[in-house]
Amino acid sequence: MKKIKWKKILVPISAVFMGFVLGAVVMIISGYNPIFGYQDLFNQVFGTARGFGEMVQTTGPLILEALAFSVAMKAGLFNIGMSGQALAGWFGSIWFALSFPDVPRVLLIPLMIVVGMFAGAIVGLIPGLLKAWLGTSEVIVTIMMNYVIVYLTTFLLYDVMSKSIISSTSKDQTMPIGVNANFKLGWLSSLSNNSTLNMGIFFALIALVVMAFVFKKSTFGYEIKAVGLNPDASEYAGISSKRIIIVSMLIAGALAGLGGVVYGANYQGVGNFVSQSASLDIGFNGMAVALLGELNPVGIFFSAILFSILQTGGPGLNFDSIPTEITSIVIASIIFFIAIKFVFEHLYSRKSKKEVA
Repeated sequence: MKKIKWKKILVPISAVFMGFVLGAVVMIISGYNPIFGYQDLFNQVFGTARGFGEMVQTTGPLILEALAFSVAMKAGLFNIGMSGQALAGWFGSIWFALSFPDVPRVLLIPLMIVVGMFAGAIVGLIPGLLKAWLGTSEVIVTIMMNYVIVYLTTFLLYDVMSKSIISSTSKDQTMPIGVNANFKLGWLSSLSNNSTLNMGIFFALIALVVMAFVFKKSTFGYEIKAVGLNPDASEYAGISSKRIIIVSMLIAGALAGLGGVVYGANYQGVGNFVSQSASLDIGFNGMAVALLGELNPVGIFFSAILFSILQTGGPGLNFDSIPTEITSIVIASIIFFIAIKFVFEHLYSRKSKKEVA
């Protein structure tokens, strides 16, 4: 048992180490000093209160998107639709906030969260229903849904939204949300030297604790894992795999939608919606965070921090004229080495089945 636990810890650590090594090799080949490069990267994050605040703020949406992927993955579903689910949550929450600006803050922010989670849940529910009742591949449907939501939100922005809440300088974006919808907290801004850090990180941490409890202590968490491991055996034991598939995708969509709310309430430092030409990066980054964290809430927490450090620390590389794309290479390398683990596990599983047969 201890050996298995150590394996689960060592694989992600090894992947991170190899990612940083590969990033260093690329810097050396390109004529840059990797020691100075990584020093600048970490100084950007930990050298100032503002940099640290931006890192913490970036962590929130990553945690929520990773949780969304984990819920579905534990049920045996590969949810690639977090980008669309997050975009729906972002759009819905901003539209609601701009439509009802005079609602008191104590009510408006919770309502924004409910609307965003509901929008994300609906987008997650569609592939869940198709998978449960028609056996349609959730991978294909969620990929398609990402594009559907991109174009749907653009259409709603251009042709349905009231012109009074569209920006006067660009038809591609809304007005910023009002004071009552703002997620900023004065004491957080003061602590982080006026960074964009806001209450969104607390919503992410609450979701993390709740999902940790669901996975470890609840009957539903057990049912999710049972269906993910063997749907047929679960049905025999009285667990409806259709129900678990639908509810898992519903919860995944709601979490991703909340990630979109937290992301959008801080967008461009003012909180508005901007028409997107492609899927949001946070969905795919959340998937990587979940895989690196072994789908475990504790692992997801630390994995999200690592990805956030790389993303917010990237601009620091410019101090030594090192391209910020180096951080993308490190992230991609980490994902690659994590993926290798899943490939070997799949091959080993196939080999074991053949030997049993």
